[in-house]
Amino acid sequence: MAMKADEIEQMIRDALPSADVKINDLRGDGDHYAAYVCSAAFKGKTRVQQHQMVYDALRGRMGNELHALALQTSTPDD
Repeated sequence: MAMKADEIEQMIRDALPSADVKINDLRGDGDHYAAYVCSAAFKGKTRVQQHQMVYDALRGRMGNELHALALQTSTPDD
């Protein structure tokens, strides 16, 4: 079962409350999304660690309900 963009956004916001989150459905199929997440919580973290924080926010849905996520992360200072 596919995920809705607003569901993905809410899960990320729940885990990273101060984050600026933008989600785009790349194919209109609810399976392939692009996400931009900017959060102060990423400060001092490597890009891999930042991405892991977002994947953790999705609570195991990445690779299941959510097939593909093109992810860009940054801090407000970037």
